[in-house]
Amino acid sequence: MADDEHEVNGDSDEPQQKADDSSQKKSAKHDSGAADLERVTDYAEEKEIYSADEFKGAMSLIGDRRNKEVAEKMAKERELAKVSISKEDVDLIVRELEVGRSHAERTLREHSGDVVQALISLTN
Repeated sequence: MADDEHEVNGDSDEPQQKADDSSQKKSAKHDSGAADLERVTDYAEEKEIYSADEFKGAMSLIGDRRNKEVAEKMAKERELAKVSISKEDVDLIVRELEVGRSHAERTLREHSGDVVQALISLTN
């Protein structure tokens, strides 16, 4: 009898059930969209972390190369410093070719003190 009263008065549970169903569908659709968005943001964050790791690796590699080059240059400078050169040869190169004293000394050291080879190198 109570059911008859609701139907007679125009109160039916059907519109309310339809509203509940549509709100559940919207909620499910919203939850699905939120899950998709979360997957996309997770992917973007992982990619960002991976890129940062690659960048750190590249910077480390560049730093290692630079350190190696500096070490090689220092070793070469030490080897050149060991080569003995005569002051007269340096003066000759400075006077004849009008180059700086440090440049003349370095060229002589690079050619193991051989003044002829140093002069040829500086004139070419």
